Amino acid sequence: MTLAIIQARMGSKRLPGKALSPLAGQPLIWRQLERLKAARTLTRIVVATSCEPADDVLAAWLVSQGQAVFRGAPADLLDRFARCAESAGPAGHVVRIKGDAPFVDPRVIDEAVRQARIGGADYVSNRAPASYPRGMEVEVIATSALVAAAAEPRETMARVSPTAFIRANPGRFSQASFSYQRDLSKLDWRVKTSADLAFARSIYGALYAADPGFGMADVLDLVGGRQDLARFSYAA
Repeated sequence: MTLAIIQARMGSKRLPGKALSPLAGQPLIWRQLERLKAARTLTRIVVATSCEPADDVLAAWLVSQGQAVFRGAPADLLDRFARCAESAGPAGHVVRIKGDAPFVDPRVIDEAVRQARIGGADYVSNRAPASYPRGMEVEVIATSALVAAAAEPRETMARVSPTAFIRANPGRFSQASFSYQRDLSKLDWRVKTSADLAFARSIYGALYAADPGFGMADVLDLVGGRQDLARFSYAA
């Protein structure tokens, strides 16, 4: 089984309530789930949020829609991911998707999972060297590596990323990466501010109705022909 975990929360300092912010008529988190469901390599999808009261509304809404939710440590994302993977049942790989990525491409997810399955690396991503737009990152972790990393006795502040320990120890955890055909790393399509959300709404407004499964290439084409959108698509 290949398990996808979306990390999401309501307590963003720059954009509170982001996960449930409307995007093309549904919450942002739902649009992400739609995109993950289009990936052919994923067996199950779980949203991992925190056990803080602020995330009660997010968890309740997702459960009401029939979506699996796991709630865990607010700051210790490594522990949250490992426990989520263990509770979801036997999974060979975990795919990590951040909750600020409404443009994540199912085709990129499938390529990452394919490489993990064929190559056998503990960790596969398109993060380094950076070539994809920010917000298009996909990380695939062998569940055994994730559980082993979570078992390491470290300070909680060193566990705010579920993959940092694995990435920092290539001698212990085998790693592989893949890149896009050109460098698009200066583009930033993450939703972290109200301006980012406005950008996402513009893209969805232009593309979603005609093709709910629009991909990265479609966004690139649209932004390339719209100067009003292009200036918002680059990292600050």
